[in-house]
Amino acid sequence: MSTELTADEVGRWAGRHGLSLAADRSAVVAATADHVHDVVSVLRELDFGETPPLAASDRRTEATDATV
Repeated sequence: MSTELTADEVGRWAGRHGLSLAADRSAVVAATADHVHDVVSVLRELDFGETPPLAASDRRTEATDATV
């Protein structure tokens, strides 16, 4: 169960950590944080089984010579 972050909470958290946040931005930041939380919650539910981490099969380091 999750509760949504309120604009007031965002303002308090920002102030507590020394961040300046305009009052009119608190609602936007709260909505964004709630959306990120929802996405992360869905990702945590995914079952990757025995899928290896990216480093085990990183194709970016392989040569990609397209000559025939």
